[in-house]
Amino acid sequence: MNVTELEFEFPAAHAGNVFGQFDCNMKKLEKTLRVTLISRGDKVKLIGSEKDCRSAKAVLDQLLLLSERGNTITEQNVDYALSLSMTDKVEVMGELDNDVICHTITGKPIKPKTVGQKDYVDKISKNMIVFGVGPAGTGKTYLAMAKAITAFKAGEVSRIILTRPAIEAGEKLGFLPGDLQSKVDPYLRPLYDALYEIMGAETFMKNMEKGLIEVAPLAYMRGRTLDNAYVVLDEAQNTTPAQMKMFLTRIGFGSKAIITGDMTQKDLPDGSRSGLTDALSVLHNIEGIAVCHLTSQDVVRHPLVQKIVTAYEEYEKKQSGKKPQKREGNGRKERRRA
Repeated sequence: MNVTELEFEFPAAHAGNVFGQFDCNMKKLEKTLRVTLISRGDKVKLIGSEKDCRSAKAVLDQLLLLSERGNTITEQNVDYALSLSMTDKVEVMGELDNDVICHTITGKPIKPKTVGQKDYVDKISKNMIVFGVGPAGTGKTYLAMAKAITAFKAGEVSRIILTRPAIEAGEKLGFLPGDLQSKVDPYLRPLYDALYEIMGAETFMKNMEKGLIEVAPLAYMRGRTLDNAYVVLDEAQNTTPAQMKMFLTRIGFGSKAIITGDMTQKDLPDGSRSGLTDALSVLHNIEGIAVCHLTSQDVVRHPLVQKIVTAYEEYEKKQSGKKPQKREGNGRKERRRA
């Protein structure tokens, strides 16, 4: 292998942010791309193969661009930049940073952080009904909520309706005390959390009291026509085919519906078919309906979550590839009877 040295300017003011605490980000870059990085003042030198040095420089350029725009460089940023460098698409990170959906109550910008998330957000903007399917931590619900609140504030819709099936995650919780709202609130807590963070608890409560924001279990959607509304159905993998058909036929004029789900986390009884599975098969060729499949590369929670999702995906592939073994004992019994 021919060893190449690539030297270029790198602002020292951003080195601490990009390189990470104790240079942890750069150590990861060196290990992943098989290069040696030397930083002195406003200069950075990369030593390795020509291809690896070019990839490393492209990663550093994109991380520097994010830093110059005021972002704190996280481990997730570094991991994603490195994964993009394997496909020579690392330059798209700069484009992602420009696509701000809205800001949280504390002023934090909400924007897609991966190519898959940007595709998801773009499809929401262009289509009336969008299915967002992918593993935990890919931002399916959070980005849908951000788009809903943005449309509501801009006057594009007159109300927001958020719903999910009220089904336990493999546990029987028994009878819950309190009135109807108290009984369904535990199932809808993830939706409340996102609303509080983006809109603020006080603003959310005011709009909820006016009926402009509604959070309800899916069972209460039957018989309604949802005009001029932004409707988000969360945890759609737990719907039955009948529930999914019921929900999709509620959509009225001037409305938009986002359906999110993770097919690997179904809580339906064994043998039950998911309404999300049916809908993806039946509706994939209809104009105005789009499907976005997010993957483990789009996970934006703690990096360990991405590793967990990937590990489960690999395990499930191995399990599905195994053929059931015949029990020899039954064969021996049959021969004895004969």
